[in-house]
Amino acid sequence: MKLQRSALCFIAILGLLSTIAHSIRFEIESGHTKCIAEDIKSNSMTVGHYSIVNPNEGQPLPESHRITLRVTSAYGNSYHSSENVQSGQFAFQAVEAGDYMACFFAIDHQPPLKIPVEFDWRSGVAAKDWSNVAKKGSVDAMEYELKKLADTITSIHDEMIYLRDREREMQELNKVTNSRMAWLSFLSLFICLSVAGMQIWHLKSFFEKKKLI
Repeated sequence: MKLQRSALCFIAILGLLSTIAHSIRFEIESGHTKCIAEDIKSNSMTVGHYSIVNPNEGQPLPESHRITLRVTSAYGNSYHSSENVQSGQFAFQAVEAGDYMACFFAIDHQPPLKIPVEFDWRSGVAAKDWSNVAKKGSVDAMEYELKKLADTITSIHDEMIYLRDREREMQELNKVTNSRMAWLSFLSLFICLSVAGMQIWHLKSFFEKKKLI
């Protein structure tokens, strides 16, 4: 029993350490834009939740506290757009790999004010709602943690394959670059020797005409 509990704690710690997510809180000045980037692999699930933090708890948010959000891919394709809202969420499966941008814009207001925003953006394994998975499957704690750990390992494996492919591409690029630099060096050397030979021939002809040699 103690061994099982120790294994469960160990798996839980690994699961927590392997979670890929970040929840942040920041302020946007009215009339300004703040963008946040997230590197997402293709075919990865990503979810986001955003809301304006109420400066006066227990009271409704002022009408001036509104934001606009647009989520775009590295190629400029739009995946989410909402205007003049106080909260919202998005979820999609990334088709393109690269840096996705979530840009928040606060409507202009006089006098200027700062709007606090809480933003939770999760990708990959962290995008799955594991609490719902556990409830729907009626699994015990050990099986729940094992499923979570297995999915984390799969994500790490995919990341390693992605990095290996990128390394192969960089090696090919280095080979091509080195080959081109070698040819450029030979060409530069040939041009320098040709110019030096022409200068020597010109000087020799000049001195012969002047009967100096």
